[in-house]
Amino acid sequence: MSLKLTKKSHSCVRLEKDGRTLVIDPGNFSEADAALGADVVLVTHEHPDHFDEERLRAGLESNPAAEIWTLRSVAEKISAAFPGRVHIVGHGDSFTAAGFDVQVHGELHAVIHPDIPRVTNVGYLVDGSLFHPGDALTVPDHPVDTLMLPVQAPWSKISEVIDYVREVAPRRAIDIHDALLTDLARPIYDRQIGQLGGAPHERLTPGDCTDL
Repeated sequence: MSLKLTKKSHSCVRLEKDGRTLVIDPGNFSEADAALGADVVLVTHEHPDHFDEERLRAGLESNPAAEIWTLRSVAEKISAAFPGRVHIVGHGDSFTAAGFDVQVHGELHAVIHPDIPRVTNVGYLVDGSLFHPGDALTVPDHPVDTLMLPVQAPWSKISEVIDYVREVAPRRAIDIHDALLTDLARPIYDRQIGQLGGAPHERLTPGDCTDL
């Protein structure tokens, strides 16, 4: 069964399969209803553009069966409100939730500046197909069909983004982490990543869907 991907704002994506929904990183740059209807929510790290407690609460309250998988720093902030529904994971873990098979890769957020402490960060490989790295350029030890590509951030430059696509070598790369990228800059990123990354590069507008 193929996955249906819906791009939400910034780093948030929704995956649907067999009537079940998995949401990754419904942060404060994503839509207020980003986690509504989710059966599974994955959070890569604690920064507010990836983890927004209000959005998570709305998602879990809308579906009493919904559960969250995330790293300890996020779980500690929300687990008391939803006992038994928040699960801690780390690099090397794997689990199945609502029919989705998930592998966890990575340990640390990319370096923003040497003076800024690095927080923990994990990426998620879903159904052995789609990889969402959060805020890191983690290369999983598994072939990747669709790479969710953080294209612009305070911690990256475009040469690193291009080299990351080359190293992962996915069948295709789709932009995430793009809320701060202006319309003026987008064609430059599209052209350079598309020409130099070595894989088809796609940019979806929030709300757009594609089958994986």
